[in-house]
Amino acid sequence: AAGTSTDTSTGASRPAAAAVTVTVLEPHLMRDGRMPEVRYLGVPADAALTALLGPGWRAPGQELEFRALDGFVSRIPVERFAQHRAWLVHARADGRPFQVDNHLQGERQVPLGPFYLVWDNRASKALQAEGGALWPYQVASVSVGPSSTRALLPDGLAARYADAADLARTHCLSCHRIRGYGGDKMPLDLDVVVRGYDAAAWQRWLLAPAAVRPGTTMPALAEGMSADERAAIAQRLYDYLRALPPR
Repeated sequence: AAGTSTDTSTGASRPAAAAVTVTVLEPHLMRDGRMPEVRYLGVPADAALTALLGPGWRAPGQELEFRALDGFVSRIPVERFAQHRAWLVHARADGRPFQVDNHLQGERQVPLGPFYLVWDNRASKALQAEGGALWPYQVASVSVGPSSTRALLPDGLAARYADAADLARTHCLSCHRIRGYGGDKMPLDLDVVVRGYDAAAWQRWLLAPAAVRPGTTMPALAEGMSADERAAIAQRLYDYLRALPPR
């Protein structure tokens, strides 16, 4: 199924599996490092993706692309779905509107439909620390294709920067791009943008964007992690982006 795409925006494409109630810690409602429990209705992602894309989506070395109505794109390695449970949800279990106040981006009453990918994070500190980076909402289409590793790690950079490319996939590429690869919400090529920053300015921007540019909707980097961990990720991203060869 590599390279295929399935539109999930219509009722006809909704998987036939019965909906179940899913309880998660909602990362988009995080305040002061704490996330409230929210209950949604949805189906296991594994079953939904097989219904939409066929069993071939699980083949190693592939990525799933979740494309949202607002241009947000989340590309997630298929291996992650073998490591953590996920669901595609379509409603709140308590009957309240299917929307969320995204505190980290300063947005209120953001619609979550047609579909929202959520993860079983209640017992996983690692998933909690990631926040909502890989929780795409307003999902309108899903496709599967080759891994982005080659695009993100040209010219033999894999040995030194493979971990940094993974960080970029998790924290940056849903909205931004690297070497033309990434999301469409804020399609800035970070490998170009980074040339205008020194390391200190880059840290300030990633760790506290609202303090640098009041009113920005860019969330602070990895707010579920400690200050030292966040600073280390920002520095690793800076070193990686500066190491990419100019185009």
